[in-house]
Amino acid sequence: MKSKINFFKKKKFLPVDKFIRNVLYDKKIGYYSTKQPFGKSGDFITSPKISNLFSEIIAVWMISTWQALGKPKRINIVELGPGDGCLIKVLINVFKKFPDFNSAKKIYLYEESEFLKDLQKKNILSTQIKWIKDFKSLNEAPVIFFGNEFFDAIPIKQFKNTKDGILERYFTLDKNNNIKKIFKKATKKDIADINSYKSLKKLKFIEFPKFGFEELKKIVKKILQVKGCLLMIDYGYLKPNNVSTLQSVMKHKKNNLLDNLGKADITSHVNFQLLNEFFLKNNLKVEKIVTQQNFLKNMGIMQRAEIISRKMKFSEQTNMYLRLKRLLSPKLMGKLFKVSLAYNAPSNKFFGFK
Repeated sequence: MKSKINFFKKKKFLPVDKFIRNVLYDKKIGYYSTKQPFGKSGDFITSPKISNLFSEIIAVWMISTWQALGKPKRINIVELGPGDGCLIKVLINVFKKFPDFNSAKKIYLYEESEFLKDLQKKNILSTQIKWIKDFKSLNEAPVIFFGNEFFDAIPIKQFKNTKDGILERYFTLDKNNNIKKIFKKATKKDIADINSYKSLKKLKFIEFPKFGFEELKKIVKKILQVKGCLLMIDYGYLKPNNVSTLQSVMKHKKNNLLDNLGKADITSHVNFQLLNEFFLKNNLKVEKIVTQQNFLKNMGIMQRAEIISRKMKFSEQTNMYLRLKRLLSPKLMGKLFKVSLAYNAPSNKFFGFK
């Protein structure tokens, strides 16, 4: 059993984001370093695993974006946090049907976990893919970054606004080695960062993606250098409710946040209003946030389903439309999941956003 003490790494107190980062990404005992989390046998299932149609639509969107960028002779495609690689497998097959784009593109995967990297290499089996640890190695061509459930997996900080000022939530161990939540005065730097965002003002409880913004700054830097965009799909909200959105899942069921550490996934909901404010502050343009339902429908997922259903047996059609329902229904993933686009390009003619 993984000891709670090990996740503290001999520290008496750890802020929420650093503690969760140890739980998820420690190279020896972290969740993403030791466990296959995807699919029926794992802990959760993502859109590319639910239906290949999702991945096909992303491929078509990338091709249309390459056209919007003026059909450059070279284009870099970078998937952020590629899971088990199932989306990229579909992208490769779709790209082959578009020879001009296919010869222009280079595909890169950005993955922190060596364990998941090995899984991706076994599943993809393609010589066209290159794994990268940073974005400096990308050639100087325009770039399309894509992340599906990438940002929610980056640990967040949590604060509360009190009459005594902004306090940060920490975890610590009591005498019985039980994890306790406490609040300590936030650093001047974090207070200044929080106060620089209009969307965080007047909130009593604040979630701030400090690690996430550090990752995004590297991506923004590359987009500003070479032109391109970042498309992200994740579950989240436009208006905060002053509550913690941290959640843990194990074997497709909710898990108490501090139970089964290293064996269960921990994520948080993405603040999309804050995300767009971050991009604007960092000199990128943004599209209005849309729901996953609207994005996929705007991109023609229903028309594509109708075309391929003509060659299917009734049982196959039923299966396909049940999967589509999961992606599109407002009661399932359709409204909870949002789609954001930040870009640096001469054109703003991006499909999917209305």
